Amino acid sequence: MSMRIVPADSKPQTFSHTNHTSSAPSAPGIHDTLRHGVGASPYDAKSSTPVSAHPLESRLKNWEATQESMRMETLRRTFGMAEPIRRGMELKIVRDSEWRPLALGQGLPSVHEDILKGRDDMITWEDVFTGDEIRGVAGFHDEMEKKLKIQ
Repeated sequence: MSMRIVPADSKPQTFSHTNHTSSAPSAPGIHDTLRHGVGASPYDAKSSTPVSAHPLESRLKNWEATQESMRMETLRRTFGMAEPIRRGMELKIVRDSEWRPLALGQGLPSVHEDILKGRDDMITWEDVFTGDEIRGVAGFHDEMEKKLKIQ
């Protein structure tokens, strides 16, 4: 394991914004939605690979994973192998055991998970704008009946 602070450089050093195959003939570099559809969003936080080929974007996508691996390597070197294993087990238990209804944001990480990851003092863009603002929220009672198989 390495003690890398910044994610590894996995993209080429040069970037050209005019080499898109889905661009309009009259405006190279601009996505032609009418011919090629909407396409993937460059703001999709769930995907691990960036949409564009810019070198900085690939490093930003891998930032949290690199920081987490460095933190676990530091714990392993300081306290031994048991500490990262224990933290990994606690994180898995929290992820698997907690059920939250859609009304409270089912896809969001829980408070327990944020504490175990050391992010309990941070508020990110994904914490506020989850993408579920336009979707209708199911009723709490309907969801509990579905979970408990009462219906």
